[in-house]
Amino acid sequence: MKKTEKQIEIYDTTLRDGCQAEGIALTLEDKLEIAARLDELGVRYIEGGYPLSNPKDAEFFCRAPELGLKKAKVAAFGSTRRADQKASEDKGVKALLDAQTPVVTIVAKAWDYHVRQVIRTSLDENLRMVEDTVRFLKEAGREVIFDAEHFFDGYFSDPDYAMNVLRTAAGSGADCIVLCDTNGGTLTDQIGRLTALAVSELDCCVGIHCHNDSGLAVAGSIASVQSGAGHVQGTLNGLGERAGNADLCTIIPIINLKTEYRCVSDVELKRLTEVSRLAYEAMNLMYDRHQPFVGASAFAHKGGLHVDAMRKAQGAYEHIDPALVGNKRRFLLSELSGHATMLQKIANYHVSDDRETVSKLLQELQNRENEGYQYEAAEASFELLALKETGAFHPHFEVKYYHVNCIRSADGKLINDATVKIKVNGELMHTASEGDGPVNALDGALRKALHPHYPQLDKVHLADYRVRVINPKAATAARVRVVMTSTDGKDFWGTVGVSENIIHASWEALIDSIEHRLHMSA
Repeated sequence: MKKTEKQIEIYDTTLRDGCQAEGIALTLEDKLEIAARLDELGVRYIEGGYPLSNPKDAEFFCRAPELGLKKAKVAAFGSTRRADQKASEDKGVKALLDAQTPVVTIVAKAWDYHVRQVIRTSLDENLRMVEDTVRFLKEAGREVIFDAEHFFDGYFSDPDYAMNVLRTAAGSGADCIVLCDTNGGTLTDQIGRLTALAVSELDCCVGIHCHNDSGLAVAGSIASVQSGAGHVQGTLNGLGERAGNADLCTIIPIINLKTEYRCVSDVELKRLTEVSRLAYEAMNLMYDRHQPFVGASAFAHKGGLHVDAMRKAQGAYEHIDPALVGNKRRFLLSELSGHATMLQKIANYHVSDDRETVSKLLQELQNRENEGYQYEAAEASFELLALKETGAFHPHFEVKYYHVNCIRSADGKLINDATVKIKVNGELMHTASEGDGPVNALDGALRKALHPHYPQLDKVHLADYRVRVINPKAATAARVRVVMTSTDGKDFWGTVGVSENIIHASWEALIDSIEHRLHMSA
């Protein structure tokens, strides 16, 4: 598709609106790191927070210049002046200027219901608040982005007043007027129609800011762009209050790859998956495997017919090349896998792909799944299994034994300690460690033994840990399957262990995780 010259501005509000998601709290260093990565992604604006709300946001604006951002502008967020005050005397407005950002984003009510019932002032005074604040900030030399909060609900309630709010902001000098679907309940055709109306009546740039309460935030944002909006707001991974915000990790590739417009360069787009996962890591969240474009399962193929078709024609079951967004194609293994799936899988492992080897691996896969192993979420374990079965595996260490103690002291405190003895590079290492649980203690002891030889393992940590009982009718003698997801801050990989002993199942998965990471760096 031929691209036009029109560029869509991407405005990221992960550091402000995204942090309003339940359970999310970023440190100052996290916010600075995410801001730097957003700049590399090609985002045009980064909203750093509300400088008057807390010391951390105020400090972010002090530190942001140190980042040396090449493309993105930092924006401070706040509200219009309060009713019956001068903009020059309003504490919040002054804090926006004190943040020393080139861009200021202010929010104002565009819904008559909110004006009367929430900020409890008159409709005329609300318009004066908009006019005074925008004019004051423009006279101070700032680029002003105006968020018309609840615009769509406001239009359905009183269309003349909602449009008056937009006209007042534009007439006072606002550089961009953003239509906000704050409650996330507006349908896409309505967003498109009202965006087109705003574009036809305003001389400045028109933007869109959607929430995801109806699951339509991305669709609404794209409808707005197709109706003339030149500015899109959202967050990484769609994080935000309630059901979240529009997901920029979906919006950016849709604009670049599926419309006639552009918002980032091709090189920047390839960083998308990495930036998405960095944000999950910073927020201590497990990434969404099924997220469009950047999820680990977004380009994963399991069905035998699908895999066979993909081997013949790579576009058969994919809407884009995953490499365009920094993701990769995956072929999933299960007891239902056929020769086509196995051939495609082991092509990445540098092992023999003759028919006898493939049949042997398929048989071993079926035997192990019958025992309770499952490799769809544990591809790292299967790679090691394939290497072992074909004689291509070379262990980085040899386990002599491990021992775990779980003791309850007289005061009721649980004490978990583990001892590990391994042979690594010809040297016997005998180490011990305490932990929050027996698996944590084992992990600590193993790392202590390996660190002198493989210090790169310091970057590896557990991202997810799941336990499932395989045969519950066996009660306390049941077998369990442990699946671990590990990361080094860049890549994620899954490993699996199965045993009647949950500690040993965890140990299997842990050993595979470490061996896989060492194999990756070999």
